[in-house]
Amino acid sequence: MAISELTGGYSPRLDGEDAEHVRILADTQQELPPIVVHRPTMRVIDGMHRLRAAAARGNTEIEVEFFDGTEQEAFIRAVRDNIKHGLPLSRADREAAVEQIVRSHPTWSNRSVAEATGVSPPTVGAIRKRTTGKTGQSNVRVGRDGRARPMSGAEGRLRAASVISEHPNASLRDVAHAAGVSISTAQDVRRRLRRGEGPLPDRFSPKDPLPTVDTAQLLATLRGDPSMRFTGTGRTLLQWLGVCEIWDDHGRILDTVPAHCVATVAILARRCAQSWTSVADELDRRGHAMQ
Repeated sequence: MAISELTGGYSPRLDGEDAEHVRILADTQQELPPIVVHRPTMRVIDGMHRLRAAAARGNTEIEVEFFDGTEQEAFIRAVRDNIKHGLPLSRADREAAVEQIVRSHPTWSNRSVAEATGVSPPTVGAIRKRTTGKTGQSNVRVGRDGRARPMSGAEGRLRAASVISEHPNASLRDVAHAAGVSISTAQDVRRRLRRGEGPLPDRFSPKDPLPTVDTAQLLATLRGDPSMRFTGTGRTLLQWLGVCEIWDDHGRILDTVPAHCVATVAILARRCAQSWTSVADELDRRGHAMQ
């Protein structure tokens, strides 16, 4: 494609391109690999040095590989590609990338962020803690396998109980991995269930409030689950749950309700709330029945 059509880059390099590296690439006689371009914005994800080198050679076109995704995903792809090949990212570059990713993807586990940026999980944890005051933290983590796992001890135990009920012969390691809990917690839950007890110790009150979660991220995770996406009933449920996404803007919408419709809308809203409460209660009952 024409170099003139490209509009900049998603480079994670704090100091921009290295002029000496560009000169070396421009002087080489070898054909350079295609650069990666974000199709929606026409910005370069990976290959800014190659782009500068091509321009220095006097080329007007360059071979590209297109990437389709969000701008946040494009940045993560840029980081991943730059730690794999070419001129290495500095530690400062990688730590700055960590800070940006924990802000844009607060539910990603430390290991997921570490894998994408080339730093250690403890480093991610320290940076996450440092940025918490600016971004907040979700009580849900999405691991490298794309599965959302609760950070709440109570929810983790309930999830472990569900896994054990569905797969009674699963190893403790498999239960712990699936539920996002430690092996010792999985073992304790299994022992409790075998004794006919519930999975929660006394210190967990059944009246504890639900942990704060990023509903948009949870919904995105469900939408990416093949068992939901590729069944008719799953898609219908996702459409129902998608209605929840509008409520951040409910004030503006409610301001437009005509005065003569307010009472009717209120009745319907309460009926919808009752229906969703019934759905939640029924799912809770089914979850407890599997324990």
